[in-house]
Amino acid sequence: MNTLDHFWHGASLGCAPALRPWLHDHGSLTQRIQQHCDQFAVHPVRSGLARIAFDEAALLAIAPHQLAYSREVFLYADDQPVVFAHSTCAQADLRGAWSSITGLGNRSLGSLLFTHPLVIRQPLHFKALRSHHPLHRSTSAVLTDAPDMLWARRSLFYLHDAPLLVTEVFLPQILQLK
Repeated sequence: MNTLDHFWHGASLGCAPALRPWLHDHGSLTQRIQQHCDQFAVHPVRSGLARIAFDEAALLAIAPHQLAYSREVFLYADDQPVVFAHSTCAQADLRGAWSSITGLGNRSLGSLLFTHPLVIRQPLHFKALRSHHPLHRSTSAVLTDAPDMLWARRSLFYLHDAPLLVTEVFLPQILQLK
């Protein structure tokens, strides 16, 4: 495996031009998808305490083997999965800044992040996920013919100095939206 496979980048070099506007949009992905479909839905996969990737733990300033809160959902547009979203924060922040994320159910995280006036978003970072990456494997669960590579973006959101990492993996169907 190439050592660059571990790094997220500030640019999406090599990304298909049709996907770039989706990757680089700094607004609410939920809102953007809703503008391009008739029916939008959030399908929760799992939420709760879990082990997260080492690089995620480092960004959240928690010990690598410490459990963190993790939520995974698929965003659907017109009955098609278009995005796999993975969010995580330190367990301690569930009692403070991010206490409201545990009760989202089938509501989008964006409905909270982009309406709260004190939430601050950090810059986006991008990565082409190969089939061996855990997020690619999770995303491929709903794809009958998963491509070898899927593009993802992630960024940190801060509320009262508490970080929340949001990663979004774009499925090929995103390009079929009207």
